[in-house]
Amino acid sequence: MTTKLPNNTNTTFHLAPLIRITLLTLYIALTVPLPFLAEVTKAPTPPILLWVGIAIGFVGLYAVLTERVIVNDQEIKVIYPVWVPSFFRKGWCLSWNDIKSLKPRSTGQGGLVYYFLSHDGKAYLLPMRVAGFNRLVNFVQSKTDIDTTDVRPLAQPWMYLILFCCTLLLLLVDAWTINTAISH
Repeated sequence: MTTKLPNNTNTTFHLAPLIRITLLTLYIALTVPLPFLAEVTKAPTPPILLWVGIAIGFVGLYAVLTERVIVNDQEIKVIYPVWVPSFFRKGWCLSWNDIKSLKPRSTGQGGLVYYFLSHDGKAYLLPMRVAGFNRLVNFVQSKTDIDTTDVRPLAQPWMYLILFCCTLLLLLVDAWTINTAISH
């Protein structure tokens, strides 16, 4: 299937909502009980310091999850909002003509990620957690003539759905833990 873009039209792909919600909720579930437990156990780290750290971590995680992929007739680029400092998350831009190939690489967990290889030898990670990933891959194929029929996302939506359900169970345990900590 070939996807044609209208001239000078940008198409934007955002991170899939299920992935964003799952990761933010998991972060909350893993960190929010800590200040309560620190207070109950009289830990040397004051709870207010933990709250500040949790807030900073949440903003950092949210910043990472604001990644956007923009494609048009000339290029593909990964960008972040202006409030995300470039030293924290740096985007990239690559002209379709500069793409030499798309190479798979194994992850430590046995999955596959894909990198664009440019003619000057640099590698750019293909964003794989965007909503509309198959449409993005079709744009890549239509603009580069690289066969992308075997390119699949790193994780399927059902995997994030299972993780989200487990996170909801963890939130129930958190509620019990916080309630127990407050009542002592």
